[in-house]
Amino acid sequence: MRVGYLDIAVGISGDMTLGALVDAGVELSGLRQQLRGLPVTDWEITAEKVSKAGIEATKVTVTTTASDGATDRHAHHQHASYTELRDVIAGADLPPDVVNSSLQVLGSIAQAEASVHGVSLDEVHFHELAGIDTLIDIVGSVIGLRMLGVEKLYCSALPVSHGFVDTAHGRLPVPPPAVAELLKGYPTVPVDINEETVTPTGVALATSLCEQVGMFPPMTVEQVGYGAGSKDFPGCPNVLRLWVGQLTGGGKSLSVDEVVTIEANIDDMSPELYPYVVAQVFAAGALDVWLTPIQMKKGRPAVKISALSAPSEAEAVAGAILRESTTFGVRLTCSQRRCLNRETVTVTTRFGELSVKVAYLDGRVVTVAPEYEDCLEAAHKHGVPVKAVYSAALAAADELWHQPSD
Repeated sequence: MRVGYLDIAVGISGDMTLGALVDAGVELSGLRQQLRGLPVTDWEITAEKVSKAGIEATKVTVTTTASDGATDRHAHHQHASYTELRDVIAGADLPPDVVNSSLQVLGSIAQAEASVHGVSLDEVHFHELAGIDTLIDIVGSVIGLRMLGVEKLYCSALPVSHGFVDTAHGRLPVPPPAVAELLKGYPTVPVDINEETVTPTGVALATSLCEQVGMFPPMTVEQVGYGAGSKDFPGCPNVLRLWVGQLTGGGKSLSVDEVVTIEANIDDMSPELYPYVVAQVFAAGALDVWLTPIQMKKGRPAVKISALSAPSEAEAVAGAILRESTTFGVRLTCSQRRCLNRETVTVTTRFGELSVKVAYLDGRVVTVAPEYEDCLEAAHKHGVPVKAVYSAALAAADELWHQPSD
């Protein structure tokens, strides 16, 4: 599987994303031709090589010219509305997946603006975004990833700088409210830069298109591109780096994602309370919860409660442990996991139809596991041990070992 990774060391914007794509191998002429599918005119996209703190990068520029034509006037002015831009993308002569992904990015920006200003989506106007520029940045980025053959996109934690920025709503702290809204639920990292380094379009592209925000995926690197930003920051290159390559470790039969482990050591809680605590942690969104006997200071026997969660649910899971147990704190550790792709099939046994999970690696079946709850129900129904039903399900699933994955 061909994947991409956005290395956002300093910042990200729409033009930086386009620059990184072109630098990584997207042909500008081909990109320009496909963008002509948008029902807007009077724009041009160019690219040039520039140096950013000693690193050669590609700077992409979208230029527009004033026009009174009915086709593009609604998308050209500075105060373009969400509905106007949405209709332009929806009416584009582009592949459905490009249109849908572009609408998703635009919609995330609009949703953030609506939330910040307390208005409906139909009332959102992008005061800080020029209409055609925004369309080209969003749709061009989606097309560029498609041209590179990127099937899954990942990115690093998003940088958060400080300072102030002048907007149509006055002087606002960095990151501006809309960007802060877009960052909710995603890993961030502080950067000591007294200017705005990420734009709403840049954050929306990263959070909407990326499969996972966090760690670098295991890949065989084939191309690396650098997209240049407009500003220069002392001591660091203002570039967005795009890695492109083949996912390693099983390709399509192995999925990669980031998880958070939340743990607490407890030596003063009644054993009667643990089942309830575990249930509440699961209810908060944990993927798994387990208890481990340990020994703490002063020789006290204790229990370590551990929970696994997606990054977006980590705070809720940590809150459940803090709220329901007697601990005074929790530890959070980020890591990656590899999961076999799987499917559920139905097999026929003398106890009826039972569900069986089948997992694949490199196109081969490596695990076949009957669903325990199905086996338990059948065992109660027929008055036999669960192990008898389990064995029957495995026997019926024997032929699955010889079937390749799709």
